[in-house]
Amino acid sequence: MGEHFERHKQAWTSDEVQKLHTLAKKGMPLRAIAKALTRSEESTKARAKADGLGITKLR
Repeated sequence: MGEHFERHKQAWTSDEVQKLHTLAKKGMPLRAIAKALTRSEESTKARAKADGLGITKLR
């Protein structure tokens, strides 16, 4: 089964948003960013989209 996140539906902190922007600009894939932030991939993807960030897709 997938990873379990205890932080269900918690608001994003400014530090997390800053880290998301930094990792996305470095070209890290979604899964790695989500794991670094201890957030789900869906949550990370939604926040990146809301902020207008592009996230690299693994090929």
